[in-house]
Order: sequence, then structure tokens, then C-alpha cells
Amino acid sequence: MARLFALDQNFPLPIVDSLREWLAADADLVPIADVHAGMATLDDWEVLLALHTDNRAWDGLITTDSSMLSLPRELSVLCQTKLTLVVAMAAGHDPIKATGLVFAHISNVCSRTRPDTAQVWRLATTAKPAEDQWDYLGRAAKRKGETAQQTFTRERLAADDLTRSPLT
Repeated sequence: MARLFALDQNFPLPIVDSLREWLAADADLVPIADVHAGMATLDDWEVLLALHTDNRAWDGLITTDSSMLSLPRELSVLCQTKLTLVVAMAAGHDPIKATGLVFAHISNVCSRTRPDTAQVWRLATTAKPAEDQWDYLGRAAKRKGETAQQTFTRERLAADDLTRSPLT
């Protein structure tokens, strides 16, 4: 059975809707405006309470508002309601990044969410610099007992080959 999560207002619904069919088995993500028209005007702790007292059995809230993790009232209500709070960290100004984080992790979150205890899931990613392709070529060459340069010399395309499309 799919887990039921309310989705805070910072997520682009066209993207969420277009990916929804791939979530069917894991999660049902419902925009908070679809839960109740007045939800967007509530304080965060009131959103948690509204989900807890709603007729549907909500598993939790997905948000980009990491400030909730330092607010005593919100954290206390989270503990009392035993909901799961999923926070896409450092993505508040990038809704596409936040949506990607949620979709990358939601299956794991859903499989490990427990209705008998409150949980917090901090979803994050790090920006890393590009890696040197020669390192990878060196590892591949080493498996053949060669250096990266030897493998490159053997495998490289001739200049003429670089000008011809393999599609023609």
C-alpha cells in the first residue's frame, strides 16, 4: 500500500504530476492545497496537526522548509503526531532540485516509514567537481596490464573517423 504524504507548496506540480505514475506503488503525494484550501496559510505545526486530525491516514509531510528542524513547537507536535517529516535540504530556492531529491529518495523513505514513531528524513546532495577521465581510463587500462596512455593510443579514433557520424 502506498504511503500518503502531503507535499508542501514549493514543489512544481507539473513535474510532480508528470512523474506520479512511477510512484504509484510507493507513495501518494498530495499537494497541501488539495488536502485543504486553508492549509497553505497555517503555521508548520498546524499543518502537522491538521494532517494528524484529518480523516485520511497521513504518513507525513514533505517540505523544503528546513527551519522546521529547529522549531520547538513543530518538533514537539511532530513527536506527538508520530508523523514523518521529509525535508529536501538546501533546495528551498531550487524547486527542481528539491523535487529531484524527493523522487530519488521517496522509495526508501516509504519502505522505512513507521506509523508508530515520528521520523525525520533530511534529503541532501553535494555539489562535487568533475572527475578526471584519465583516472577512469587508467583504472580500465590497469585491468589490462597497460598504462592509460597505452590504452588511449590503442583505442583512440583516427582524425578522419572523428569527422564521420556513425549514423550515416
